[in-house]
Amino acid sequence: MARSYYSTVLDHPADAVWAVIRPFDHYAWAGVESETVIEAGKRSDQVSAIRRVIAGDKVLRQILLAHSDIERSYTYAFYDPSALPVTNYIATIRVLPVVENDKAFVEWSATFDCPAGEVERWTHFYEQEGFAKWLGALRGFMARTMQ
Repeated sequence: MARSYYSTVLDHPADAVWAVIRPFDHYAWAGVESETVIEAGKRSDQVSAIRRVIAGDKVLRQILLAHSDIERSYTYAFYDPSALPVTNYIATIRVLPVVENDKAFVEWSATFDCPAGEVERWTHFYEQEGFAKWLGALRGFMARTMQ
């Protein structure tokens, strides 16, 4: 099993950051140009809710496995088989307060299976082409909306 991980510190309180990323159907903060909806009339914080992300001609469906306001985190998995050669993908995003200066520590991690010779490739892909870019977009989103 492979694991990708990325973290950053944002210049905003943890509660403010969590308020932005909390809804499972709100993905604009990640800089992903898409339409995102929760299927079957479920709430965006309801475990078992399925998020459908439509970006151009690509459709990605993810299922919410856990959601905690106390922990400021949620965990999700691919609901449909991925177009990428990874399986058993489970990811968690979490926001923690940096008590010293009222900033937010945000971490995003995922575990998944992939072909043995491609672990480094897919670990790097999720860390740098996914989590790092999306959290960078969150930084910009927070700067624009928290003024």
